[in-house]
Amino acid sequence: MNFLKTLVKSSGNEYASIANDGLEADVSGFIDTGSYSFNALVSGSLKGGIPDNKILGIAGESATGKTYFALGIASQFLKDNKDGAILYFDSEQAVTSTMLSDRGLDKTRVAVFPVSTVEQFRHQVLQILDNYSKLDKADQKPMMIVLDSLGMLSTSKEMNDSTEGKEVRDMTRSQVIKSVFRTVTLKLGKHNIPMIVTNHTYDVVGAYVPTKEMGGGSGLKYAATTIIYLSKKKHKDGDGEIIGNIIHCKAYKSRMTKENRVVDVLLNFDSGLDRHYGLIDLGIKHGVFKKVANKVQFPDGKSDFESKINKNPEKWFTDDVIKVLEEAAAKEFKYGQDEEVADEQG
Repeated sequence: MNFLKTLVKSSGNEYASIANDGLEADVSGFIDTGSYSFNALVSGSLKGGIPDNKILGIAGESATGKTYFALGIASQFLKDNKDGAILYFDSEQAVTSTMLSDRGLDKTRVAVFPVSTVEQFRHQVLQILDNYSKLDKADQKPMMIVLDSLGMLSTSKEMNDSTEGKEVRDMTRSQVIKSVFRTVTLKLGKHNIPMIVTNHTYDVVGAYVPTKEMGGGSGLKYAATTIIYLSKKKHKDGDGEIIGNIIHCKAYKSRMTKENRVVDVLLNFDSGLDRHYGLIDLGIKHGVFKKVANKVQFPDGKSDFESKINKNPEKWFTDDVIKVLEEAAAKEFKYGQDEEVADEQG
């Protein structure tokens, strides 16, 4: 409709478009996280992952592996995008060159930005996004932004109060954080740039049911497409040596999949996120696999102990098996038509 196109053009809104031509909020692709189970949790598909133009929040208590988890996803992003880059905003001074190498990241394609305040982060990200938008399309290489962590960022007011010896609570912090996501969310979507934001959680005092909440107010809660809460337990090998952590991932918020779904993924200290861990649980729940005594039986009738299957996953998780598990993942994580209607009515 020429009439509608004229109105859109006259608005002066660079993000406006006719729905049939595609919207800025549309997801054009997914970023593989390196874990089939985590991919399914955030996108509903084993071969999906993080939307390529949205914000993912990773939250948890101290030492739950938030940084390692973010680095694992960043590493997979660089492997899948040979000309891609990671912009890592570090408010904790936690990332070292050795850590990046150990997690398999190409350090020539990772830029680390130490930041201490929300305002610094906002200014630097906006500068980068504005300059990125001025590049020719051919020069706009794939890019991922990581903020680790939101919870450790101070504000200019808090810094000034501390310098002046004032011991008062900064009541502006929540509003400043909201302003960050208000200003960057549309720009990320326009240029298909994903962002990972780690944040800490705390126990809500006085809650009738034990409840976790993120720090920093509601800014990230509203802006993120997906927020995953993490908890962990140690993972040991056959000799009792701790070789990683089993990360318990719960979809606290998700616009693409069912909320409150949970998966377990393995974060190995040496190799990062395990690609296949968690698929056995999914398969058993949806009848793809059977539990026979202490073994897991696959569709072809062959069976073995779960620990042995996890040590040699390529042998067991063939293309045919993955295809069946993909159908199970859709049932487990994607909204069905009836559920959508019930959700809207509720």
